[in-house]
Amino acid sequence: MFPIHAYALCILAGIIAATVMTSRRLSNRGGEPGVVLDIILWAVPLGIVGARAYHVLTHPADYFYAGANPWEVFAIWHGGNAIFGALIGGAVGAYIGCRISGVKFWSFADALAPGMLIAQAMGRLGNWFNTELFGLPTTLPWGLEVPSTNPAFPVGLPAGTLFHPTFLYEMIWNTIGVIVILLIERRITLRWGRAFGVYLVWYGLGRTFFESIRIDPSEIFFGIRTNVWAAIIAVVLGIILIVVQGRRHPGLEVSVYRPGREWKRPVPEVESEEFDTDFEDHGDEAVEPAASGDVAATSTSNPRLQA
Repeated sequence: MFPIHAYALCILAGIIAATVMTSRRLSNRGGEPGVVLDIILWAVPLGIVGARAYHVLTHPADYFYAGANPWEVFAIWHGGNAIFGALIGGAVGAYIGCRISGVKFWSFADALAPGMLIAQAMGRLGNWFNTELFGLPTTLPWGLEVPSTNPAFPVGLPAGTLFHPTFLYEMIWNTIGVIVILLIERRITLRWGRAFGVYLVWYGLGRTFFESIRIDPSEIFFGIRTNVWAAIIAVVLGIILIVVQGRRHPGLEVSVYRPGREWKRPVPEVESEEFDTDFEDHGDEAVEPAASGDVAATSTSNPRLQA
């Protein structure tokens, strides 16, 4: 029997919420209802692989040492997933899914942008259940109380010390980001990947700060944590994406599909009961011969039969 982890349930709930929102946004832009499922079937598994691979590669001391169990590298249920790795792996999977379904990659990314922030916000709730990934000590009233028995509790600090709930900060930041993207879309057209660019900039800026005050172990390069570097790169890529795509595609996006792969919304069939109703209303009179003194009807005397 496999144990059910609250963290996994939070991630799963986030994936479902993002899928529903993305599907609605893409359908409203002309995508076939349900086509998002064809894409996430590739994006989610590769996103999970990328998240784990990124974590292992950025925390090599936790997995590669004398006497280490090599299978622990794959023990994703023991924790250790990185959102930046999920972005890389998920992007590869989404690209494959988009190629198969005919949807433009950047059109899918734009539809996904606010949903990604929702998924990340819900996923961070799992850090609260696990009491992990908290920040520096604080005296603020909303500080997180961490049991001194917690393996991540800093050595030398007294029991009862409060810490910055960085996962809470990120949840709030991501939620605000959803509102920001939706409001910007009301004023300007964020297509051709620009909505996803806004997502990268917004998330990267917030993560740069939150990551800087976290105290969990991390690889350091030039005095900066690995994830801070990744967040900075996300901001730069987001800006480049907004500028370059804005110049390359100044017009409106006609379709979310690649040329030749367009999906046409089926036209509902309307059954006409006009003549059937007419016969029912008039009964035998509809076929009764005209009286001898009546003028015979012609094809033009009945306005309903005129061309």
